[in-house]
Amino acid sequence: MSNVLSQLALNCRRLFLRNHTVDVRIGAHDFEKLGPQRIVFNVELFVPYSASTPTQDDLAEVVDYDFIREVIAQRVAKGHIVLQETLCDDLMRELIAHPQVQAVRLSTCKPDVYPDCEAVGVEIFQIKPAP
Repeated sequence: MSNVLSQLALNCRRLFLRNHTVDVRIGAHDFEKLGPQRIVFNVELFVPYSASTPTQDDLAEVVDYDFIREVIAQRVAKGHIVLQETLCDDLMRELIAHPQVQAVRLSTCKPDVYPDCEAVGVEIFQIKPAP
């Protein structure tokens, strides 16, 4: 996998959204179903230079960061999610479907579940299959 990441790093621009915190109705345990929990999202999009190098200094020439935030907001708005794995998979499908995105790394974490650790979470990485 490190060779694949090296190739992406050499040929892509990496866009990221760090520590985006959203209140989400998520969880399998009864205490988690009482109300929303803080979820921290970290997202990296890998976009080929050819699809992300502006020539006119115009937002329409690149992948807008708002795209990431909108995908998260739309999924969260659909209602309660039992598993972080489901949330990550749902977000991944939408993010990787963007025509300019070549790969996505995405993590979610719950910082407030256990008092004896910083957070519990899930991370996934996917490369778009070649056409």
